[in-house]
Amino acid sequence: MKRSYVGVILLCIVLFLNIVCTQKAVNAYYFEHYRTVIVYAVLNGLLFPVAAWIYRRERDVK
Repeated sequence: MKRSYVGVILLCIVLFLNIVCTQKAVNAYYFEHYRTVIVYAVLNGLLFPVAAWIYRRERDVK
């Protein structure tokens, strides 16, 4: 079960973007920019399945 470096790096990038979107959404909510909160929440919701897909693809590499 050997993982490729490209998959691990992609997963790290996607998870980092997930953290950034969460932080931006919380910050925008604090300053009452609700339209921006919705945009970052949608991006966060789209990034999570991408991370799960990359993880499943890398898990099955032989």
